[in-house]
Amino acid sequence: MENFATRYLASVLVLCSGLAGCDRAEQSDAGARHYEARGIVRGFAPDRSTIDVEHEEIPGFMPSMTMPFSVKDSKQIAGFNIGDAISFRLTVTERDSWIDQIKNISVDKVRLPAATATPSPVVNASVRLREGDVMPPFELTDQDGHNINLRSFRGHPFVLTFIFTRCPIPNFCPLMSKNFAALQVALEAGSAPLAQTRLLTISFDPEFDSPQVLKAYAEHEHADPRIWAFATGDKSEIEDLTHEFSVYVQAEGGAISHGLATALVDRNGKIIKIWRGNSWTPGEVVREVEAHND
Repeated sequence: MENFATRYLASVLVLCSGLAGCDRAEQSDAGARHYEARGIVRGFAPDRSTIDVEHEEIPGFMPSMTMPFSVKDSKQIAGFNIGDAISFRLTVTERDSWIDQIKNISVDKVRLPAATATPSPVVNASVRLREGDVMPPFELTDQDGHNINLRSFRGHPFVLTFIFTRCPIPNFCPLMSKNFAALQVALEAGSAPLAQTRLLTISFDPEFDSPQVLKAYAEHEHADPRIWAFATGDKSEIEDLTHEFSVYVQAEGGAISHGLATALVDRNGKIIKIWRGNSWTPGEVVREVEAHND
């Protein structure tokens, strides 16, 4: 099924105008889309599984922004350094994305927009939530327009994550939702404590992700509202939560550059586990629920 986010791309992404020389996506027989892009290297994951690139607008897909791109083989980025100008091919499938064909180019070939965004404030390390901490109180609004807060989960373990519905990268927000859909199946089929566990997806794009948008997204993901809630809220409330979980969120060129965090909270409100990034699996969460919520 078509990714829900693609329905909104026209409202947030700058599409190819059809002018001569405009880079277009190539559609392969396997359904993968390929985009040619250029940018400046801004960082690397410690294991070099991803490379942070401040890239130009990718016509037909996403505006200029800084984001981590996966690479299939770390050897592909060996020899590259922060500040290097590169060209690369971005491949996007229904469930994954990565870059390859990475080459050094002259920096004057990279055309980035003038910086207009104000950097996100640095989060004080003392406020960063850690495993063993108590989940802070929150007041949000769910997809049905109802108030949802920490008291809503009293007596229930719950798993929370952060997304925004317009995210076009399949192994970022769409993967979080895919994993939550798999978790929902496990919870529906499980016995206590799995059957008592709930799911909470929080949008960090409250200006767009209204309850109505989240309801449509939830229906697309076949979310059972008795198990899986989607929430938005005041911008300040969302910012407090993303800061407390150290989730980087920065609006860039009409899209959002962001990090990922997912957490398991026990029935007493204690944070049992925090997964950072997108490498966690539903099976890991199920095992943590069963181990810590007897």
